[in-house]
Amino acid sequence: MTRLATACAAIAIAFTLLGPSPALASDEPCALTPPAAPAVAPEDAAFRGIADRYLDSVARFDPVAATGLGDHRFDDKLPDISAAGRAAWNAEARAILAEMGKLDRAKLSRDNQVDYALLDNDLRYGLWRDANLKEWEWDPQGYLGYASSALYGLAARDFAPWPERLRSATARMEGLPALLAEGRAGLVPVKVPQIHAKTVSQRNKGIMDIVDGMLAPHLDTLPEADQARFRAARDRLAAAVEENQHWIDTVLVPLANGDFRLGPKLYDRKMAFALQSSMTRGELKAAAVKARAETRAQMYAIARKVLAGKAGAPPLPGHPTAAQQQAGIEAALALTYAQRPARDGLMDAAKAALVQATDFVREKNLVWLPDSPVQVIEMPRSQWGYAVAYDDAPGPLEKSLPNFFAVAPIPPEWTDAQATSFLSEYNDYMVQDLAIHEAMPGHYLQLAHANKSPDTLRAVLGSGPFIEGWAVYAEGMMMDQGYMDSDPQRRNLFALTVLKMRLRSITNTLLDIGIQTEGMTRDQAMELMEKGAFQQEREAAGKWVRASLSSVQLLSYFTGFEEHRALREEAMKRLGASFDLKAYNDEVLAHGSPPVKYVRELMFGLPVG
Repeated sequence: MTRLATACAAIAIAFTLLGPSPALASDEPCALTPPAAPAVAPEDAAFRGIADRYLDSVARFDPVAATGLGDHRFDDKLPDISAAGRAAWNAEARAILAEMGKLDRAKLSRDNQVDYALLDNDLRYGLWRDANLKEWEWDPQGYLGYASSALYGLAARDFAPWPERLRSATARMEGLPALLAEGRAGLVPVKVPQIHAKTVSQRNKGIMDIVDGMLAPHLDTLPEADQARFRAARDRLAAAVEENQHWIDTVLVPLANGDFRLGPKLYDRKMAFALQSSMTRGELKAAAVKARAETRAQMYAIARKVLAGKAGAPPLPGHPTAAQQQAGIEAALALTYAQRPARDGLMDAAKAALVQATDFVREKNLVWLPDSPVQVIEMPRSQWGYAVAYDDAPGPLEKSLPNFFAVAPIPPEWTDAQATSFLSEYNDYMVQDLAIHEAMPGHYLQLAHANKSPDTLRAVLGSGPFIEGWAVYAEGMMMDQGYMDSDPQRRNLFALTVLKMRLRSITNTLLDIGIQTEGMTRDQAMELMEKGAFQQEREAAGKWVRASLSSVQLLSYFTGFEEHRALREEAMKRLGASFDLKAYNDEVLAHGSPPVKYVRELMFGLPVG
């Protein structure tokens, strides 16, 4: 996943949904004399003016989002999260929609027709969320996300000298006690789900980890007067965080009694906005059920290969019963579980896997390789508990800054048995797959392609299914190209792991639909994940929490992969013997991160729907 509310996301934003960015992939050198810019049609010029107004509005209304995007005009400011602030944003969204309504979309360029559709969907989605979901009164994660992202965005990347960033951080720290208080005032404790309340209780103090662990060590770069102001702001913030913790533990957690399940009506509408698809929930579930059966059959076929001739292997008939299929796949996966990092070795394993995957992509010439830096980092504590890893890409306005492949450490309070369960899931093969998904040639590579484009609007409005679907596609591409092919057994076990991850993405869809619309219980969810998708207890338990804290996002993996798979199959049919994998991959990534249907239309010259 990305920290972009996509992806798996640079930062969370309450007023709008932010996503990654567009790309023009090329190995061609720049011309010494650039060609003259073509004349811009009046309708296109008008739309780009509206797009600029929207981007400026995002920055003004949400300075935290602006920092993440690389617009640093408001680095010392915080958003107004009050009812008045939300009303002002809603008025701005309606005004922008009204301006868009005056345009003839058919007269726009094809790329602007795509951007128009993205902006229209985003603005209507935001207005619908505010009027119908009303997350501001029942989801405390948003407020805590603002507080931590406000400081993390200033600390994580060297976009400016430390003194400048520390002064901005000081100003934000001075404003954060009021923001936390406004968050408490906006919440209705009895509407907050218990799992949300307990989650923010665990994460709340992570704000100070950013202050003390990422900002304070550089305090000596400031003059004494500024240091004193920083320390005073730090102490007031620490007191405010403690006050927030006390309120969470003594008021919010005891009173929290809301239902985290959206229910069918809200879920279906949110799904339509988030996926930008006409597919119904029933159609999506049916497709996932079919894909689950097909993927398990593929896994069983590999299991028969890796277990052939092994002592103690279960019966492996060509036409197994459900129980025989289950036992065969479990026995084969057990071979991967036995090869796992040490409790303190997960970070080193991820770094090594990234190097190996990068070397393979370069050797096979699968796609244009960026030269922007990527770093494997320990996930900040304020982000623990949601995902095991994520990709944190630089904003589209900061193309040369590092991309972070963040990996969560094993919590120190876990028992050895819990750590073993977790590392059995994130074994050597799974760590390889994780590095592929999050970094190479997954999210890091895709977002580096995206950041090559000057189309900032498309960067802000990226599609979660495109982004997550590409990462799942990347896993399969590496498997198909023979990753780890120096050893047939290791190659087969890696392929088994990739299919297990694909099965997880399919199960994510069934899990999300089941929990949010069908009343699926925790026991049923654990059975679906542990038996149906072969996940270890710690992984399944974490996914239950994630699926309870969010909705619809887990659909992105399966839907996006299916769209990418179908697009490549269509390209292969259209091009026949002239199909070139690198050229295809580069072309897909050259349009940024819009929904795959728009990439298809742009690639093949089809009408933009």
